[in-house]
Amino acid sequence: MRERLGTMFLDHPRSVGESYLEHAAFAGRFATRLLAAGMAALVHAFVPALFEKTASRIVAELYQQTRNRG
Repeated sequence: MRERLGTMFLDHPRSVGESYLEHAAFAGRFATRLLAAGMAALVHAFVPALFEKTASRIVAELYQQTRNRG
């Protein structure tokens, strides 16, 4: 059981060169940015003059941050 928990919580963070807490912080920031992009896209869907490039800019920035990880 203990080995399985280690696999669940530690293998992936180690594969990208991070501790569990470092990975949790990165993933939390990533999720927050994705939520912001989604909200901007939703507002843009109803009012096209607002947030014209916000969602795509955020997604492009996130891609740049993650494309060479692990």
